[in-house]
Amino acid sequence: MTYCVGFCLQDGLVLLSDTRTNAGPDNIANFGKLHVVAPGDRVIAMMTSGNLAVTQAVTARVLEGAGIGADEPFETLMTVKSMYDAAQLVGDAVRKVFSSIASGQTAQSFFFDASIILAGQIEGRRMRMFHIYSAGNFIESMPETPFFQIGETKYGKPILDRVARYDTPLDDAVKLALISMDSTLRSNFSVGLPADLLVYKRDTQRVAVHERISEDDSYFRTIRENWSEALRKAYRDLPAPPWFD
Repeated sequence: MTYCVGFCLQDGLVLLSDTRTNAGPDNIANFGKLHVVAPGDRVIAMMTSGNLAVTQAVTARVLEGAGIGADEPFETLMTVKSMYDAAQLVGDAVRKVFSSIASGQTAQSFFFDASIILAGQIEGRRMRMFHIYSAGNFIESMPETPFFQIGETKYGKPILDRVARYDTPLDDAVKLALISMDSTLRSNFSVGLPADLLVYKRDTQRVAVHERISEDDSYFRTIRENWSEALRKAYRDLPAPPWFD
């Protein structure tokens, strides 16, 4: 499984993804799920969740043009004119990959599953973030809904629902993303470190932060330990129930 969270905020973007794709007693595998295009006139990032064969095929198509037929226009995330066009490109790639395997899907009991967060900005255009589904359709993040999650979303969602706002500063959003990730790591073995973090500041067309966070990362350990202690203190400080003498 996986866990990815993306924030589209007043000041920019914060994206965080784990790297675990398989977890068992004797079989743990990690693959990067955060893919970034930053040639100078744009920063476009894509996080993927779902069947690895599907998401890798979609990623190869939109980043490199792999699988584009001779009768199709050659377009990638490097050539699209807007983020909306980028979302349409990724959605179309999902549908094309589905079509290419649909005939063998029933015979092979192949589970088609893909969920993608696409975010970024192209010079002269506005910054946007989209959630793209298995059917290739998508929705856009709005100030009222400034974050998207894919994968194992339930464990890291409560803190975001309570705290995340469109005007949340980028450094606070990084803390929220890490807390959300740590909550998921503690509750689900199928999500695992290292995690990939990207921060983009609006209208800069360059990546501000791109870090891989491992178990021995000192800042992540500080977040994990301080948040755990803050939760323990918060519940201890709550008033006692009135139903006991």
